[in-house]
Amino acid sequence: MTNSNKPPMTFGGALFSPRAVALVGASGNPKKNTARPMRFMRKHGFDGVIYPINPGQSEVMGERAYAGLDELPGPIDHAFIMVSSDQVPALLAPCAKAGARVVTIYTDGFGETGAEGMARQQELVRDARALGLRIVGPNSIGLANLDRGLILSVNAAFEADSLIAGDVSLVSQSGSMMGSLLARAAARGFGFSKSISVGNESDVTVGEIIEVLADDPQTKVILLFLETIRDAGVFGAALEHARQRGKPVIAYKLGRSEQGDALAQSHTGAMAGNDVAVDAFLRAHGVMRVHHLETLFELIPLAERYLGHCPAVTAPARVAVITTTGGGAATVVDNLGLHGMVAVAPPPDFVAHMAARGTQIRETPVIDLTMAGTSSQYRDLLEQLLRASWCDAVLSVVGSSAQFQPDLAVKPLIEANRPTDKPLAVFLAPEATESLRLLQQAGIAAFRTPEACADALAVFFAPRGNAPQPVESVFWPADLPVAGLLTEYESARAFAVLGVPTAHAELLAPGQLTHGVPYPVVVKISSRDIPHKTDAGGVRVGITDDAGLARAAGEIIASASVHAPHARIDGLLVQSMAPRLLELMLGYRDDPLVGPTVILGAGGITAEISPDFAIRLAPVGIDDARAMILEVRATRLVRGFRGLPQGDCEALARAIVAFSQLAAIRGAHVAEAEINPLFVQTDGVIAVDGLVRLD
Repeated sequence: MTNSNKPPMTFGGALFSPRAVALVGASGNPKKNTARPMRFMRKHGFDGVIYPINPGQSEVMGERAYAGLDELPGPIDHAFIMVSSDQVPALLAPCAKAGARVVTIYTDGFGETGAEGMARQQELVRDARALGLRIVGPNSIGLANLDRGLILSVNAAFEADSLIAGDVSLVSQSGSMMGSLLARAAARGFGFSKSISVGNESDVTVGEIIEVLADDPQTKVILLFLETIRDAGVFGAALEHARQRGKPVIAYKLGRSEQGDALAQSHTGAMAGNDVAVDAFLRAHGVMRVHHLETLFELIPLAERYLGHCPAVTAPARVAVITTTGGGAATVVDNLGLHGMVAVAPPPDFVAHMAARGTQIRETPVIDLTMAGTSSQYRDLLEQLLRASWCDAVLSVVGSSAQFQPDLAVKPLIEANRPTDKPLAVFLAPEATESLRLLQQAGIAAFRTPEACADALAVFFAPRGNAPQPVESVFWPADLPVAGLLTEYESARAFAVLGVPTAHAELLAPGQLTHGVPYPVVVKISSRDIPHKTDAGGVRVGITDDAGLARAAGEIIASASVHAPHARIDGLLVQSMAPRLLELMLGYRDDPLVGPTVILGAGGITAEISPDFAIRLAPVGIDDARAMILEVRATRLVRGFRGLPQGDCEALARAIVAFSQLAAIRGAHVAEAEINPLFVQTDGVIAVDGLVRLD
């Protein structure tokens, strides 16, 4: 049997809008999970054909059951497999013969169990590809399309008698959390169009699903629950596609802590990675990453209504806070400050403007209408704030009236004329379910906790960067090694090829002391086996003459032989001493999850104790490099802080761009590189020390 009687379906169509589905392993026993998909689809009105497959039963829930896929009277587009792992491989060929394009595998016992399970999973994927099948899972709790009543899932969240269909779609790398997220969203009145658990993500990836959802007319916002990133290239391209289609992507990702990263890794066999690199990846591709689970939903109205319509905001974002409850407002203002935003007081001219309109307010960071404000005054003040140039967002904090008089409490918010170029958010101080519902129906972002409210506004205003742009490749110098750790001298030559200015230096062979570097100089040990030269006593500074050089050379060799007796020593590096206004560090890493990244941070030993840095995907353009400089607090010392001398920040930006070209090197693969310190001078920058490690 083939699908020859019907036109072929696209991958996205077979995934979320199949005309006919097979439930392989379907049970008529209502106590079993394998009975759920059939029951769910009957309850919620799937408009396609359902074929239950069970060789031990002649009927399932009153419908004819088939012993095998080869007995079906018509073709299928999608198969949902719910049998033991040892039976799964043999089902692929019958699924393909029956016409399926997509197979979703609920069964576990594959890649998440270890090396043997991973081998079985890889073989499964190879077989599926040879048959023209795509696999969702294994270890996937399933998927749903509420627009059609399609529920290929055993998730108990679909037991509800009624499900809210909406314009939000969810992609989750956790099956159990998908049910929790659906339930939490439904309780808040958010409806879903599509939802899917990718399980082990052996074949169909999160990125491919985002591609489908970006082109889905029923999906307006895409939510992601992530444990890791797989196939960053496909994922990044899909996020860019969603951005181009105007579909906001909001993500909650585990792994901010080391323990959370380890737990995510153990759950699905995912690779652990550096969370700051993941953060940079998501920002570069326009994703709004939230820090609170509640914010994943509560941010939706802000993203839907305002994203792409508001002007760019330079930090800190200015929030006008209007309230009928002083204490509730204080909790939000406190959290705004923790997220780098500021509750801004109205200027005198605005206070006078409102007085002329019959509303008395004061020049305080919280505009309190608790005693004097009427509903009409509240609405008028709100509309004036939404058009004022001195604030970037308006936050309304509603007190106990939200709980006991929901219609009156939120009426001015709902009736107000709300432009799309300035966000309006609402924090309800009490637990006020009906007010939340009314605000949700009006498309107004409403929050139950001050933490989630501040998180949402901070994420909304956070700058979202640019994806790495293709650049012309740079060829690795033919006379440098292509593997292992380079010496400082070799690393400096590589940096110079990229266009990074480096300090004048000469490498002296063992026993040689003649050089052409003007005094004063720095003398360093040169050895691939001694990357941390200072720790080995391998550096002397301020050498002013040949006699001093001879003494320093003897001391360095003696100290290095004690610290690393088996080290291979190339000789001594004699380097000119360079002036500086500030020491910075430039780092590069080819991250295992997201690919090449570049980092700018405080230099010297400060780099090891201070979390003052900026990170981007590499390579970066000049605008991103300039933004990185502004993000590093230490650079204020060369940006006119308290009258200090100005450093050449434009030369620094060019150096960042040049250094990031390590991502485009041809002829060698750079795993890691570092310039520490990089001196910022009044006229230019100069790399004083650095290392490169090649794979």
